Amino acid sequence: MAKKVVILGAGYAGLVCALELNKLTTAQEAEIILVNKHEYHQLVTQLHEPAVGAKEEKDVTISINSILGAKKIKFVKDVVVSIDKTAKEVTLESGKLSYDYLVIALGSETEYFGIPGLKEYSYTLKSVNQANRIREHIEQCFQTYNQDKKDSKLTFVVGGAGFTGIELVGELADMLPQLAQKYNVPKEKVKLLNVEAAPMILPGFDEGLVAHAKQSLEGRGVKFIIGTPVVQVEPGIVHLKTGDTIPTDTMIWTGGVRGIPIVAESGFETEPRGRAKVDEYMRALGEEDVWIIGDSCFVLSPNGRPYPPTAQISTQMGENAAVNIYASMKHVKKEAFAPVLLGAVASLGRKNAIGSLGKKMKATGWLAYRVKDASKYRYLAKIGALLKSK
Repeated sequence: MAKKVVILGAGYAGLVCALELNKLTTAQEAEIILVNKHEYHQLVTQLHEPAVGAKEEKDVTISINSILGAKKIKFVKDVVVSIDKTAKEVTLESGKLSYDYLVIALGSETEYFGIPGLKEYSYTLKSVNQANRIREHIEQCFQTYNQDKKDSKLTFVVGGAGFTGIELVGELADMLPQLAQKYNVPKEKVKLLNVEAAPMILPGFDEGLVAHAKQSLEGRGVKFIIGTPVVQVEPGIVHLKTGDTIPTDTMIWTGGVRGIPIVAESGFETEPRGRAKVDEYMRALGEEDVWIIGDSCFVLSPNGRPYPPTAQISTQMGENAAVNIYASMKHVKKEAFAPVLLGAVASLGRKNAIGSLGKKMKATGWLAYRVKDASKYRYLAKIGALLKSK
């Protein structure tokens, strides 16, 4: 009898897991069920572009049914409510699903670090819908500025200087002057600030690349406030630890992620920020039939630091989970998770980027931008290959 494999979440990790398992198994061996709350897969690595109007929603979403086609994967559009690992059952809003093997790939939610008012009065960028809200809000700020001349309407603050924050800042640096011209707003009134609690931007990048990124963005009007935590947010004002305040109608928070509460609530062991602890095969600690992958889990790299929540890592987690589920079915040796890090490229706007391409090659400016442009779907390359498989 076919084993029932339920995969929760169709982000990079969950989708790759489903497609890889489809490739490895026959219909007699596995019944694969993929659950997702939307009918589409989101290209979350590109959300900074629709957030400023550089792309439309259709450009960063792909229909799940179009990806699955005629493959032996059943897609269920629903919301996960709870997981009962003892009964081996998942409760959805519309019913329940039993499983033999479970994959939890539900992503993450924003970490607000207990900062008063931050959740209530900031925008976040973790979905297409949130990107659309940011774009509409920024457009409205420019549309209405000439009615009351409030400087806070033209002051835009991005909290967090990791990948998401810097790529968003780069897009804003290119877009805001265009909006100023469109709505006949003085360009000199527009302010763009990036606030970061850590002592540097883009952690993990080479210092030379970081310097290039900072210089490029500052040259387009970005002001960096580094080593300075946000301590409170109120309507129209951001408070910094230094005692300084920033009058603004736009606070966009990209400063961290934490695990989805369902994971801890279901009795899986987690670290302090709610991400699941897993073994070397990506299984939940103490579980033989539950895999937790993507942003939902916490995995230490050989240098003792946790792997970052990137699409590159997530897709490899999805592939590894599929291989190990198949190994469990066949009672053969499993493979320890050992990702191959292919480098990283961070966009700095429309025509600039920095890149660390392997161990030795580094690129800035036009070259890195072209690499970024040519490989913007690089994390879906695995999916593309699997789409062609039977």
